[in-house]
Amino acid sequence: MFDDDDPQLARLRKTALSLPEAQEKVSHGRPAFFTKKIFAHFGGTRKLVTGGMEQHPQALLILPDPMDAEVLMERPDAFVPMYLGPTGWIGLELETLDENDLSDLLTDSYRNTAPAGVVRKLSAKD
Repeated sequence: MFDDDDPQLARLRKTALSLPEAQEKVSHGRPAFFTKKIFAHFGGTRKLVTGGMEQHPQALLILPDPMDAEVLMERPDAFVPMYLGPTGWIGLELETLDENDLSDLLTDSYRNTAPAGVVRKLSAKD
């Protein structure tokens, strides 16, 4: 379901795995990055109002702070992913994100999902 040599996955992998105690696993056929809980997925699907589905194979799925979600959803590449969307997750196309945006979005999602002790390691790293 994904190409392990995908350059967008390589970008995501490099940044996500630089976070303290971050690991990668395949979940539902796609790469996911986690500590105790998943903080990012590579690729997602959006349900269309017509009932169909639209694949986003090179998307970043994150759990942003609710205060940031509204602003992120104004982006033209943003979408609400199936299954995860109702719990606050947002999808963004990786190719539209520069390295700073990618790092910031991953870090925010990480802070929203990782245990407090692990998040403290992130603060100590900065």
